[in-house]
Amino acid sequence: MRGTFMRRFGAMFIAAFLFFGFVIAAFITILVNIFSSATTGGGIAAFIPLTIVVLLLFGTAARGFRRFAAPLGDLIDAAESVEAGNYGVRVRARGPRELRSLASAFNSMSGRLESSERERRRLLADVTHELRTPLTVMQGNLEALLDGVYPADAEHVQPILEETRVLSRLVDDLRTLSVAEAGALTLHRESTDIGRLVVDTVASFRAQADRAGVSLTTAVDGIPSLDVDPLRLREVLSNLLSNALRYTPSGGRVDVAASALQGRVAISVHDTGPGIAPDDLPHVFERFYKSEESRGAGLGLAIAKSLVVAHGGEIEATSTLGQGTEMRFTLPLTR
Repeated sequence: MRGTFMRRFGAMFIAAFLFFGFVIAAFITILVNIFSSATTGGGIAAFIPLTIVVLLLFGTAARGFRRFAAPLGDLIDAAESVEAGNYGVRVRARGPRELRSLASAFNSMSGRLESSERERRRLLADVTHELRTPLTVMQGNLEALLDGVYPADAEHVQPILEETRVLSRLVDDLRTLSVAEAGALTLHRESTDIGRLVVDTVASFRAQADRAGVSLTTAVDGIPSLDVDPLRLREVLSNLLSNALRYTPSGGRVDVAASALQGRVAISVHDTGPGIAPDDLPHVFERFYKSEESRGAGLGLAIAKSLVVAHGGEIEATSTLGQGTEMRFTLPLTR
């Protein structure tokens, strides 16, 4: 494809050069004939500068052709590589400013395609891994029941039912995440008392915190009502609280705070757990990210981030090993 392009472009260049060269040559010849003598020597003198001018024009045009065509040829080769599935290809930015900009845009595009393909493969592997465990448990238990190893009573059927619930939650989480990341999540916004929502959500985790021996506190400071989806916002806070209580040891604390600051509402969940390693901290909001101790699918924080972003907000995590972790998200006061 590049060879065809170069041949066609070269033919167009030669045709254009011959045409404009003929026009320029004719113009220069007329001028020379006007100002030169009518002698034979004058005709020769007219031919020499004309030849020099034509050669200079040809050299300049050829250099411009190469400077313009070579980067386009690189882009054609790179585009063919991307079409063949090689998303790691990049082109060197050279030539005129417009072509350098085009090369940079192409490199950004191929970089995003490479990242998307890598994420797709990782997501497929992670989903397969997460589905394998409950399906294996269900298959083993059902085979044992059919073979008469276990009686078909409530005690042995109950684990199968629990695994179906795990699968159902996983599918629901994946659907919520995919819809939110695609920007197709419908938010049922209504005027919501954020302070009351925070207090009520924290109260629903009070019994769990008491059983774990964890102190759970709430501090709400003058927050105006916001136009949000209260169910989705409660889901975000519940995910953060669930994680905080899971990793906070007995005798520790989980502090929830909400306040309005600089045109935004900030809600934070701080725990006194073991903290997150610096290498892992940038990845906590990625799908299926989880520690070795985690019993979940690693989708809670990814869903929380997607829901916060859908509300026009931002979420971040800060942590120090041995001192705990703080999850903090902000929402705009106006849409």
